[in-house]
Amino acid sequence: MISNSPDQTFEIAEIFGEDLKGGEVVLLEGDLGAGKTLFTKGVLQALHYDVDEVTSPSFTLVNLYKCHDFNVYHIDLWRLNENSDVASAVGLDEILEEENAIVIIEWSERLKDFSFPNKVFRVKIIGDGDEPRTIEIETSHLSSFSSN
Repeated sequence: MISNSPDQTFEIAEIFGEDLKGGEVVLLEGDLGAGKTLFTKGVLQALHYDVDEVTSPSFTLVNLYKCHDFNVYHIDLWRLNENSDVASAVGLDEILEEENAIVIIEWSERLKDFSFPNKVFRVKIIGDGDEPRTIEIETSHLSSFSSN
């Protein structure tokens, strides 16, 4: 999909978020300023959460948003050393034990190879600055994700 504005990116994410039922993992990839947090806000809008309360977890690493039907964990791996065990650093195994939670991970490529027990969506946002964005969404029922 092509997004010509931040509003369109938000709308694409909102439509995507309307189909989430709980238990999904959303892996976000894109350069700085591509719109990963904006995409997360659109998803949370679809889940009836106040998007003014949604912020980038780049310093806290994990933000928890308690929605009506389930919890949403918003994780940012940007500040973590990609040569370390980033999954352990944010407690990802424990978060994934909550079967009905939705987990959204920015900079997910830093996970390298990681096995997920849930349905996984990979969202790539390509572009930056004022140029249009290309948003690619892939889904997999396979449990492993590789950044290769």
